[in-house]
Amino acid sequence: MALIQVKNLSFCYDGSYEYIFDDVSFVFDSSFKTALIGRNARGKTTFLKLLMGEYEYHGEIIKSEDCEYFPYPIEDIKQYTIDICYEIDAHLQQWELERELNFLEVDSDDVFYRPFETLSKGEQTKVLLAVLFLKHNAFLLIDEPTNHLDQSSREIVARYLKRQTGFLLVSHDRHFIDMCCDHIIAINPTSIEVMNGNFSTWYFEKQKRDEWELAQNSKLKKDIMKMEISRRRTANWSDQVEKSKIGAADKGYVGHMAAKMMKRSKNIEKRRNKAIEEKKELLKDIEEYDDLKIFPERYFQPILISFSHMSLFYENKILFEDLSFVIMNQDRVLLKGKNGCGKSSVISFILNQGVQCQGDYMIGSRLKISYVPQDCSHIIGDMDDFICSYHVDITLVKTILRKLGFSRLHFERRLEELSEGQKKKMMIAISLATSAHLYIWDEPLNYIDIFSRIQIEKLILEYQPTLLFVEHDTFFQESIATKIIDFDELI
Repeated sequence: MALIQVKNLSFCYDGSYEYIFDDVSFVFDSSFKTALIGRNARGKTTFLKLLMGEYEYHGEIIKSEDCEYFPYPIEDIKQYTIDICYEIDAHLQQWELERELNFLEVDSDDVFYRPFETLSKGEQTKVLLAVLFLKHNAFLLIDEPTNHLDQSSREIVARYLKRQTGFLLVSHDRHFIDMCCDHIIAINPTSIEVMNGNFSTWYFEKQKRDEWELAQNSKLKKDIMKMEISRRRTANWSDQVEKSKIGAADKGYVGHMAAKMMKRSKNIEKRRNKAIEEKKELLKDIEEYDDLKIFPERYFQPILISFSHMSLFYENKILFEDLSFVIMNQDRVLLKGKNGCGKSSVISFILNQGVQCQGDYMIGSRLKISYVPQDCSHIIGDMDDFICSYHVDITLVKTILRKLGFSRLHFERRLEELSEGQKKKMMIAISLATSAHLYIWDEPLNYIDIFSRIQIEKLILEYQPTLLFVEHDTFFQESIATKIIDFDELI
């Protein structure tokens, strides 16, 4: 057993007055399969970088072994895959790499002598993971490996990770965490919690604990309110006594008595202020996530979109054949299947983005669509200008972002300085602030933290917008979808 000890860790980025970690201490075992969870921009990737020794910090991080970080940076993606593997680890044995890729269901003969850029995102992830787990005498840090994996690949990678020991994994996919992790480190607003078990166990215990703490906090807040009222009464009484000295017959005597009463009342007020502050210190540190709202419109016809025996083509390549489905008011339709099967192409066709088709289809006239794209690389520039370009209420969008975990400091940054998760939240907030008949979301949860996913699920179930979506998060699929279009059945 090798422990990693964090003692009185404090860290903030240069030029920032906002601490990512402020005097936190905790211990975890490097032999465990541990998931690191928390809100976007709460410090998960930063903590991995601190373990790698890339930033200066205050406090101590005590570890007995070096760390390896995933994903590896690839300088020349045009190189053969096998050459890139040897660049990462010059001492790896090819037979060992082939064995690891076999566990990950990747054909090594197919990928080794292809340029790395020609591999799918899923294949690239699997190859780099295989190299990572051939590193000996190192503690492995795995940062969001699932973002480019379809559901089938997530299952394969989760089973692969379950066979391993000794890693710290950042992921927002609850099902993925449950499959491969046995410990949780949760970064809360001002503390870090370490717990034995998977995500479902941790979250169940957290809900019970939060319910109790919220009840205690409610009682404490009532007590504080009563004490505040009492303090104000004392202060008001002191003011009245001071005023009573004006015009008094024996000003010397009245002044003397008023001074004594004033001193006594000030001491009482001081004690009550101290008691109020002590009560406030007892308020628990709970990860709060306020309810979101959406403003859907009902389409004037029951059917919004229908496909009948449709085939789609892209650059004369057939993507699929004989696709039929209908989207009706309040349907939540999941497009399910492996990467590259044509899910995003269906969305592109509905949005009139140049995909060819054969077959019968109907897209309702005057249909208002709100779209969250998979790719957020276009999100650059000033935040207010970007929001205004979508003709939505800036205040409403920022209110939604606050509920999704944005701090006030994030509103001062240019959009290109935001994390990928924050950029995705920007698009989701704009979509939620848009009044539409149909919401089309293409992998909306990529890079989005667990707590925000829970908020979005609750929102959809409460307001029941008409939704067409692609998403590989199993929990989200099972919670949200009312219809499933499985593209694997079309092949």
